[in-house]
Amino acid sequence: MTVPPTPPSHRTSSRLSRRGLIGAASAVAVGAVVTPTVMAATTDDSSGDADGSTTEAFPKTRAEAATGEAPVETAFPLVYVGVRWSGTGDAAGGGIRLTAADGSLGAWKSLSGSGCSEGEGGALLIPAREASGYEVKAPDGADGLRSLALDTVHGPRREVAVPADTTRVRGVAYLSRAAWGADESLRFKPDGSENTPTAYYPFQTITVHHTATPNDDPDPAATVRAIYQFHAVTNDWGDIGYHFLIDEEGRIYEGRYSGDDGIPAHNADGKLVTAFHVGGFNSGNLGIALLGTLVDQGPTDAARASLTRLIRVLVRFHGVDPKAQVTYVNPVNGTKKDVPEISGHRDWMETECPGATMYAELAALRDAVGGR
Repeated sequence: MTVPPTPPSHRTSSRLSRRGLIGAASAVAVGAVVTPTVMAATTDDSSGDADGSTTEAFPKTRAEAATGEAPVETAFPLVYVGVRWSGTGDAAGGGIRLTAADGSLGAWKSLSGSGCSEGEGGALLIPAREASGYEVKAPDGADGLRSLALDTVHGPRREVAVPADTTRVRGVAYLSRAAWGADESLRFKPDGSENTPTAYYPFQTITVHHTATPNDDPDPAATVRAIYQFHAVTNDWGDIGYHFLIDEEGRIYEGRYSGDDGIPAHNADGKLVTAFHVGGFNSGNLGIALLGTLVDQGPTDAARASLTRLIRVLVRFHGVDPKAQVTYVNPVNGTKKDVPEISGHRDWMETECPGATMYAELAALRDAVGGR
């Protein structure tokens, strides 16, 4: 991929907001550790540059795309393999096997699982445990099989300007895109134009997801970078699909790029940037994804607390009732859908997401958000 002209730096300050969405330090914060060592190595020990940033080094994401079922070998250790297909949302008959670093072949594993299949295709991000290659079988009746070899851990280091001060949304701490190592060049086409320019609409609803990635993730920022690459390039969305992500330690990650005004997920007028998390129902719909697979287990206490705090400040900012039933109206094409104000992905379409256990918790989440 040709690197486009350097895009504008993203949020070097956390204090820009004429709406006051970025709260005072005295308000509630989530987690004391904002940039753990698994995310980046700080290369500047000073108190920060004049623009309020420090320099940190992140591994450059290495990726190789492939189509069809031919075996794939890579020159770098694999952290994840992304697999996408069209034609059927059922993964039956599909499989993947990994090639270990010593060249030995692993057993075939089914592609069936807890991904966000939506009836016309499927997509999974599969941990590869530093394999040297893989082979994929398409699900029965599927076509358009594509895969992506990903290394978000071992690549050459690249320096990024990261806000020196903790970034907050109404007092709730979050990691800016820079702080988790987002490569902003992925948002651009080879000719330098933005793949999916930002579009903003009034807020209507919140949808909760899980990422269907491994639980007990030792490097969640690396997983966020893998999701970003898979969404932005393989899916051709031009960015990560969610507005926010939350890991098992309760750290909140800024998702979809929304501009340089200091307000995550919104523009300066409080309108929501359109993301890519519920096909056909995205504009005005804010997506939050919990990292992990929440089919047989719920989120950790830390993740649950961060989800509750984040949604609480969002519904208060937008002045909506978290327990309401609403009629979502797509502002682009007029499509309507009756959903809870705080919904799960499966409320919109046929999918496992956000996992059976997490979905069963949504009523309690609405109650918790509505309380003090």
